[in-house]
Amino acid sequence: MDNRYFYEPHKGHGLAHDPLNAIVAPRPIGWVSTVSAAGQRNLAPYSFFNLFNYRPPIIGFSSVTAKDSLANARATGEFVWNLATFDLKDQLNRTSATVDPGTDEFELADLASAPSRLVGPDRVAASPVSFECKVSDIVQLRSSGGTALEAWLVLGEVVGVHIDPAMLQDGIYITERARPIMRGGGPADYFEALPESKFLMRRPD
Repeated sequence: MDNRYFYEPHKGHGLAHDPLNAIVAPRPIGWVSTVSAAGQRNLAPYSFFNLFNYRPPIIGFSSVTAKDSLANARATGEFVWNLATFDLKDQLNRTSATVDPGTDEFELADLASAPSRLVGPDRVAASPVSFECKVSDIVQLRSSGGTALEAWLVLGEVVGVHIDPAMLQDGIYITERARPIMRGGGPADYFEALPESKFLMRRPD
């Protein structure tokens, strides 16, 4: 007899905390910088983020409810993704605060910025990797029944990549060297990629 816990999401999970984002975890963080059409800077982390295509490289983040990053990306057609690392975790957390639209999160988190080369939004200067992106699509998510949801997937083509040379060894990017952090499932759970957790497994021919 199958004794696994089963629930139908639309009826509620019946647990102390929603297990969904704890199961699909850890997830890379979309630390996204944008600028409004009027020039107001914004920086915010998104736990629904990933890479979706190699050539051209396409990354995307999902904005659950219409937030400033979505509005700015839609208005300007640009955004920058900045790698979230262990050394920047406190500043990252500060940029997750709910603040007035006129607040500059770079200043709020005491983060130095650096200009991008091909897009308008600034980069997080201390982040070891940043992707300059041009919006390729914005998709409002829908339920299986066709109901429009208050969530939008913002997809962007990576047109420029900044990498700290210290992250490279013999032309290979060393993932764990940057100490990237990822979002877990609980209200405060995060994970760090560590060298000791790495293992090698090649695809079969």
